[in-house]
Amino acid sequence: MQSVWQKGTPLCIIGASTARKVSQKGGQQTTHVDDQQTVRELREASILGIGNRLPDEALSVPSTNEPKVEKAKKERPSVNFVPEEPKYELGDIILPQGVRDDILDVADYARNSKIVFEQWGLGKTHKYSKRMGINLYGPPGTGKTMAAHAIAKYLGRRILAVSYADIESKYVGETPKNIRKAFEVAKETGSILFFDEADAILSRRVTNMSNATDVSVNQTRSELLMILNDHEDFIIFATNFIENFDPAFMRRIAKHIKFSLPDEECRRTLWKMYIPEEMPNNIDIAALASKYEGLSGSDISTAVLMAAFKAVRSGASCVDQSYIEDATASILASKEDNAARTGVTTKRVVSEEYAKSQMQRES
Repeated sequence: MQSVWQKGTPLCIIGASTARKVSQKGGQQTTHVDDQQTVRELREASILGIGNRLPDEALSVPSTNEPKVEKAKKERPSVNFVPEEPKYELGDIILPQGVRDDILDVADYARNSKIVFEQWGLGKTHKYSKRMGINLYGPPGTGKTMAAHAIAKYLGRRILAVSYADIESKYVGETPKNIRKAFEVAKETGSILFFDEADAILSRRVTNMSNATDVSVNQTRSELLMILNDHEDFIIFATNFIENFDPAFMRRIAKHIKFSLPDEECRRTLWKMYIPEEMPNNIDIAALASKYEGLSGSDISTAVLMAAFKAVRSGASCVDQSYIEDATASILASKEDNAARTGVTTKRVVSEEYAKSQMQRES
């Protein structure tokens, strides 16, 4: 029979219910007690001569891993956010006139906010409208990132570009801290905060939380919502997948500007821009602009570059029309294959948390 010693009573045998470990070393049996309260009580009993005396090593409080935890915290990589000078101006971007006008509207909103909110008194009636958030959305390669830089340039400010990869952390609670730090650095340096691929951090919150990851995702989203409520400066988001945005974030963004694939007129301008005068060629720009739809500015830039390298490798004296058409056709074919593989052209493979939230909403 085994009995458990309680304070004030003799101890004869330590029962299995106490936190005791027995190990065998060199034929000798050693007893270790893990529970700190039990250790204190057993030490008291041993000193008083009550019950069976245990070896001294059994009555020592095991060392904790606190130093290791502290060391791990110190070794966590810190995130440094560094503002930069804008790389582009509005004149560098080929956009439909309507999109350009929208960009100028929001840029002037930021430039003239002091007049509107302070001199004209709208700061009293529109307390939360000082946070001017805009979202640039549309297919990849349509100039969203360039536009963000151009807006900062237009306003005469530096830009602090942040992606989800910059702020995501494997440590619990670190991602919200990194988000706060990005906002703090932007405020301290007077920079415009730009979140690229923003759907990764503005996506819908998990409604049916089942694990720690779900909780962490929602904590990050909620933290960002609170920060946005208090933010009173210009902020830019960009995404290829606006359909993934949480409605709560949609309401906190004043202006959404859609970037579409360039029309024929824009394609013609883009072809002219990316074909330098120094490059010998017999390219029919009008024919390219008319024939090949579905190209982004990035696609056109790549097609010109690939055609030029092919001409040099082939020993040709100039970039022939056939080289540029082959490169263009290859780009369009790869985009079509990608769309066929995924079954859609504008959807992305979303996270498990987002998929579960959508299933919950539909059930």
